[in-house]
Parts: sequence; structure tokens; C-alpha cells
Amino acid sequence: MTELGYNRVVLVTGASGFVGRYLVKYLAEREYRVIASSRSFFKFRHPNITNVQLPDLTSSFEWRSLLYQCDTVVHLAGLAHRFASDDLYNSVNVKAVASLTQAARECGTRQLVYVSSIAAQSGSCSDVNLTEADAPRPTNAYGRSKLAAEDIIRAADIPFTILRPVVMYGQNDKGNFALMRRCARLPVSLPFGSLKAPRSVLSIKNFSSAVDFVLKDVGSLGETFIVSDPKAVSVAEMIAAYRIALGKRPNLIQVPEKWIEMILKFLRQEGMWQRIGCPLLAPPHKLLQRGWIPEQNSFLMQRGWTEAVD
Repeated sequence: MTELGYNRVVLVTGASGFVGRYLVKYLAEREYRVIASSRSFFKFRHPNITNVQLPDLTSSFEWRSLLYQCDTVVHLAGLAHRFASDDLYNSVNVKAVASLTQAARECGTRQLVYVSSIAAQSGSCSDVNLTEADAPRPTNAYGRSKLAAEDIIRAADIPFTILRPVVMYGQNDKGNFALMRRCARLPVSLPFGSLKAPRSVLSIKNFSSAVDFVLKDVGSLGETFIVSDPKAVSVAEMIAAYRIALGKRPNLIQVPEKWIEMILKFLRQEGMWQRIGCPLLAPPHKLLQRGWIPEQNSFLMQRGWTEAVD
């Protein structure tokens, strides 16, 4: 890895969210000076962190006053709610990025790290291993908005790095991981033992280390990287890991996958079936080849269990 040779003042947008709270502290503990900005004010208490409140990104915002204070930007802020309208996704995830990118060019920002999503590349499942060389095929408004923002950044005359993380887990995670955690706590057998389709997932610790890596690596400029744990895991393995971390037996029943698929589709939950019963392999080969060393190899490592159930 060829390191960028200057001290970094990093603006992190979306700092109050699940990902932002961990990332801001992670960078501050590694001697970055961090400007933590978010719409929902959250006060970090660390000498390397400055707290700043942003307006709602649906309204216009003058980024330059913040950008003149920093060397680099990690743009996390955005809309991920699956029930939002295309117009709202466009306003928050595309127009706000265009405004930020224009300001970054005017201010001479040294690097914009844009946190996109694997949804910019693929739907909830894939029959083939995904790579950065594949043609993007987003299947929903969220993914299309993320891809549109990527295209804006690539077309701009600024140094950038684009990250496409898969679904993340860690302390205070949300969505499917929070649901699995609640299921794992139930004092009953669960009918998910047959759900063996491999899924790429990402530790919040590994994501943060990937951001740290691309902030330092000059060879990451102008590149797009999938970010995931090196080893994939199935839903059955994840639930078993949660239960073992709680001191319980896995206690998973082998109900045929077809039955689960039929029930979920009957309940009009085909999307849920794709997320738990179908494969999605997006290995981080390109990032590993650049020299990134993950801090956690797999969800199934013991420290991953502990972090996930705290």
C-alpha cells in the first residue's frame, strides 16, 4: 500500500446513524481529526471529534463552509428506507451528492469517499459471485439512486473512492440482523435449519477498517470496491451463532426450504425469501488485493458473536 502523506481532517456525514457512530469513534481513536455531521444531533465526546449539525438534505445546503475545514469527506448520509418514493430518493441520495461533489471540486477536497451500497450493483440475491467488473443491475429505487450518485462522482473532476458495502452487523444494528437477534432469544426451536444459502455480510468493524485503509492508500483513488467479510455465512449459521453467544443450543429444525419459500410467497414476502433463502456472494477480492487486512474474518468468529448480541 502506498500511503497518502498528510494528516487527515475528515468530514463524516450521517455521523449519528448506526454506521456513522462507530466509524467516527474508530477514526478518532486512530488519530484522525473528525468533523462529525448529521441531521439528528449526536454529541461525541472525544478530543479529536468536532460535532456539527446538518439541515435536512432535501433542502439545499452550502457545503463549502465545512469542506474548507477538512482534507477529505466520507459521505454516509442518505436515505435507505425501502418505502420512500423515487422523488425522495432522488432528492436525498442524488441531488445532495451532486451538490456535495460540486462543492468538493471548488474547495479542492483531496478525497471523497462515497459509501454506496451493494444494492447499486445487484438485487437481494445473485446466482453468480459479484465483482466490481460486473455491469450494475440495481433492482429498486434505493439501488438506482445509489448508482446515479456513483455516476455523478465518477464524472466529476475530483479524487474519489467508492465503497459498496453489503449488509452490516454490529452493536445496535437494525433490520434483518435485529430481527434474527430477536428470534434467537426466543425460548423455542426455530424452523430455519435448512437455510444454508451463503450470504456475504459485513462487520461494522471491518467496514470502518476499510474506510481507514482507503483514506491512507493512494492506489484506492478513482476505484470502486465491494466491502464484505472474507467468509460468507448462511442464515442458519447466523442464528446458531447468536444462540451460542447467548449460552444456548442452536436448536434449529430442518424444515424443507420449499415450504418456507411457499409460505413467505403466500404472505407476499418474496423479498424476505430472497434475503434469507437465496445466495448473495460479494467477496472483497479487489480490496484484499490492494492490501486491506480485515480485523474480523467472519460473522462466526467468537468476537463477532459477542459484538452482534451486545
